[in-house]
Parts: sequence; structure tokens; C-alpha cells
Amino acid sequence: MAEPTPRADAPAPLSWSLFVFSVLYGGMTCIAGVLGAKQVALGPLAVEAGIFAFLLLVILSSAIAALHGQRVATLLVRLGFVPLIVSALLIQIVIALPSDAGMYPPAVEAFPIVVGQGARMMLAGLISYGISQTLNVLIFSKLSGGTGRLVWLWGMIASVISQVIDTLLFITISFYGERPILDLMVGQMITKVVLSIILVPPLITLFVALGRKLDARA
Repeated sequence: MAEPTPRADAPAPLSWSLFVFSVLYGGMTCIAGVLGAKQVALGPLAVEAGIFAFLLLVILSSAIAALHGQRVATLLVRLGFVPLIVSALLIQIVIALPSDAGMYPPAVEAFPIVVGQGARMMLAGLISYGISQTLNVLIFSKLSGGTGRLVWLWGMIASVISQVIDTLLFITISFYGERPILDLMVGQMITKVVLSIILVPPLITLFVALGRKLDARA
């Protein structure tokens, strides 16, 4: 008996790597700004903690570009604006709502400081995210040529360049005219470049291998 012909409108097979990585990507766009409220010291290096979530965004977008191509990875970056904007709006709504009288008093004062951002910093975050992440996918895809080889090297190079651009845009838009930005910018760039060199190669190799295993089980 001949097998039935698939319907023309039948849904495409699910890619588990794309599904899992997209869910994780959306979560990282939301948490990056919250983590950025803390400055961490890594030996002689000092950086806002949001860099760890942002590095995962870079790694995930590069891994998806390696597994599914530049077009899909670029679409993911654009869709990342949705949770980013929605979470920012929800934070502003929650800050504006009155606090419960029984809420722990120090938490009432700390909450808007930890999660709140001014309009200028929110705009800086959106612009720097969109440009740096799109650039990361573009550079990675052009360097790798879709071959899937040396992803650790191409991912590291793309991350270094995109992190420099992200820092340049975010700090300039956020603080220009309000405080000296050169020392802050240089320090952040150096830290992000060092972390990109150390963390991106092993992690992007891991995520690409994990993505292939997930898709092989589909």
C-alpha cells in the first residue's frame, strides 16, 4: 500500500534545538536588565552582571545561525524585542502600582532601584541590543560560511566585535552629557572582550553539539 502524500499545508517538523534555544533566548533578554543592577568583581575586572545573560544571547544566536542559518537567527533577534519590551512595560506598571501595606519595608524601597530603569537607559538597551545582536549574527554567518566548522573561533570573533559595539552604544546613549564616559566605556569593553575570549569558545561548541543532539532525537 502506497504511503499517503503529505498535505501541502502540513506543519513543518519541529526543530527541538530551535524551540529550546528560542525559549532560553527569550528568557535571557528579560533577565539581562535585572542582573545588570549588580556590579561584580572578577579579579581585577569589574562588570555589570547582565553581561552573563547577554553573552548567552550572543552564544545562542550564533549557535542557531550555525544550525539553522543566518535568516532564522536574525529573525530570532528581531523577535527578542517582544519579551524585552513587554517585560520593560510590565516592570513600569508594577512599579507604578501601590505596594501592599504588609510588604517588607526595605523591599519596597529596593524594588524600583533594582528593576527600574529610566527612559533613556531603556532606549539605550533596545538600540544596543538590536544592533549588536544583528551584527553578531551577520559576522558569525559571514565568517563561518555556513560550513559549521570552527564555530568556536567565529563565535568568539563575532562576540568580541558585537560586545564592543554594544558597550559603545549603550554607554554613549545612556550617559553622554551626564558623566564622563571614556573610562567607563574602556573598562567595560576590556572586561567584555576578555569574557568573550574565555567563555564563548567552549559554550558555543557545547550549544551547537547540544542542538545537533536535540534535532537528532526529533
